[in-house]
Amino acid sequence: MPGKVFLVGAGPGDPSLITVKGRQCLEAADSVLYDHLAADALLDFPPPAAERLYVGKKKSAHAFSQPEICELLIERARRGLTVVRLKGGDPYMFGRGGEEAEALVDAGIPFEVVPGVTTPLGIAAYTGVPLTHREHTSAVTFVTGHAVEQIDWDRVGMSETLVIFMGLTTFTAIAHELIAHGRSPETPAMAVRWATRPDQETVTGTLATLPGIIGKRGMRPPATIIVGEVVRLREKLDWYERLPLFGKRIVVTRARAQAGSLTSRLQALGAAVIEIPAIEIVPAADYGPLDRAIANLPAYDYLIFTSANGVHHFVDRLDRSTADLRGLRACICAIGPATRAAVEALHLKVDLMGKEYVAEGLLEAFAGRDLNGKRVLLPRAAVARDVIPVELTRRGAQVDVVEAYRTVLPQRDTVVPLTADCITFTSSSTVRNFVEIADVDALRGIPVASIGSITSQTARDLGIAVAAEAAEFTIDGLLDAVRRICETEMTPPSYE
Repeated sequence: MPGKVFLVGAGPGDPSLITVKGRQCLEAADSVLYDHLAADALLDFPPPAAERLYVGKKKSAHAFSQPEICELLIERARRGLTVVRLKGGDPYMFGRGGEEAEALVDAGIPFEVVPGVTTPLGIAAYTGVPLTHREHTSAVTFVTGHAVEQIDWDRVGMSETLVIFMGLTTFTAIAHELIAHGRSPETPAMAVRWATRPDQETVTGTLATLPGIIGKRGMRPPATIIVGEVVRLREKLDWYERLPLFGKRIVVTRARAQAGSLTSRLQALGAAVIEIPAIEIVPAADYGPLDRAIANLPAYDYLIFTSANGVHHFVDRLDRSTADLRGLRACICAIGPATRAAVEALHLKVDLMGKEYVAEGLLEAFAGRDLNGKRVLLPRAAVARDVIPVELTRRGAQVDVVEAYRTVLPQRDTVVPLTADCITFTSSSTVRNFVEIADVDALRGIPVASIGSITSQTARDLGIAVAAEAAEFTIDGLLDAVRRICETEMTPPSYE
């Protein structure tokens, strides 16, 4: 029985602009044939075992010809696979989706078309240039700029708003034709490269001046050109390129499974995020001590969590045991807001948390409590600071430190030299591991933002200058530190 092909529009560049149905198709795919303009992040959605085949076409480099792409779709569908043809923008807007759909019909292959946000709509939204406006234009014409001589410029050239796909390299000739057919040389015009992405590049001018501006900037495809009075609205309506971190390249070194919250927050501020995980979270080497502690859970007076990871792995082992949360009578302690949120997600209350979100802050919260003979359970990483267990033992408590998980060095074959505006560290482990992976020289010229004093001290001990430290030891505090770096002129650190 044949499979099915989905012609899916990937949107204009920002991976979050893919449609819900487009993402659902990717998540169910056995094979994904993707274009040059489809965002790489979208390839994370298919199952790990799914085929990912690049079939993109650039001006001078075609991975496969169009007939070959059609044959690839047909062959995989005939094998019973669910196939996604992932195309930049929208499949039916200069995306050759119509040709592929015809080939599938001729071959008797079932298919669906999933629309995408076409690039001009992305440009309109992300540059502040609406394609229509009651006071400026009520008509829009889309045209491809590949074959200038084949276009009837008398018919399309006077459209109030003209959108030109794939016309960057031919725009000098296009502008000449438009002016020759009666369009004013002073008509506003704009070229946009990599629309909706943090590296979006926008240049504006007029029909007369824009060709020279494109050449002077050395602008290269892919880019789309908009001609018309609506371009004047950019100065007033642009919001994306005014985001505080627009165009800044920020390195995130958290474990990949945990990087999402920081990454999404940075992207919402306009940053281009480079994820280089410096740690990987793996199960404990031996769960015997933690399992025995869980079996004896009612005996503990205090349960201390120093990370959200500790909470998650503790609960995982609890779920695997014969016990449950009904056995918990201990006072629950959390080192900071993220850890508290992980506890509260279990519908539990945190009884104790310090004003400062480090071990010393949590210890201060214990001030005035009689700990003599009290039993304390501390499930944590295999390697961690011993400030809490040492001090609580000194105060008379019996502290059971049990391994809940381990942080290890991620496997990495090579390290690409970094070019970035800032690198973030969220723990001492990320600093130490990054230096082991990449060496201190990889940080040369890159300002460092640290989540707190302990992480900063580890960096300094390794010879790394810290440009900004979070005032509050949270992701929000780290974001503020990144903004301080990126919004001010800072001298790059020296590692001589």
